[in-house]
Amino acid sequence: MVSVKRFIHDEPLLFKASKAFVALFFRCADPIVYVACKLPNKNEQIAWTLLGSVLFQDRLYPDILRLLLNLNERFPGDKLWSLPVPKASEIEEVVERTFNSRNWSVFEHVAGIFWSVGLFVRHHPDLVAWMRERSPEEMWRDLGEIYFMGRSNPRPKASAAIYRLVAPAPLGLGLECRNDATGEGAFGGLKMPPLPLTMGARRFLAMLGPAKENGFSQLEPQEKQTLANEYFKALAPENPYFAAHSLQFFLENGTNCFICRELTADCRMCPLYEYCNYAEVKK
Repeated sequence: MVSVKRFIHDEPLLFKASKAFVALFFRCADPIVYVACKLPNKNEQIAWTLLGSVLFQDRLYPDILRLLLNLNERFPGDKLWSLPVPKASEIEEVVERTFNSRNWSVFEHVAGIFWSVGLFVRHHPDLVAWMRERSPEEMWRDLGEIYFMGRSNPRPKASAAIYRLVAPAPLGLGLECRNDATGEGAFGGLKMPPLPLTMGARRFLAMLGPAKENGFSQLEPQEKQTLANEYFKALAPENPYFAAHSLQFFLENGTNCFICRELTADCRMCPLYEYCNYAEVKK
């Protein structure tokens, strides 16, 4: 595996284009943040960000966006944690209506996830205070209380939820948590969990990043994370999360085509046009 430093030296133009791609896409909100920002108060925004972070698996971005919007329409705001809780059949009906199917790996767990997030909020009724009183590491541990959030390392859904909560708008909610750490971190010295390694970022690292000459899929999970963290830092030294966030849109399926293509309208407008094997020329 070529080192990040060597890759940048050997591929200066590709690295420059990759930085431009990050700069182009880093202000695009993901579906969970988009829905959360529509809610009127911080408590609701945090709660629905947690719910969305757990549900965001094995479906396309537009699917998750529609599901969260439909769930919030059916159980608006604090109905996520208010008693009595909705019946499983009521929650499942929203999912089935959204996807026109029950064929989803998470389907049988959706009601449990919904109830578990609600229970978490009832245990921490002031979520703004909960964040303010805890470091990212403590938040990461607390989120293990939520069903399907993950209970052991690396717990990527919990990590992604924390970044969505503290990242500046429009990447996240821009909320504060306790900062009692020293040293370099993703947010001004704040010691953060591992950066989210989305499918788009994995795809990018394997096709256009330091792993493009070797099998990224063959690396151990910790090796993948280490490589990603180092390259994200090189792409966005001011805040590596900008790179992690932007690269989630790389060749990720959207409503009609890849999200990166939808957002640029024409692949020729994308900085990676000359390097991407999936680039299309509009006639």
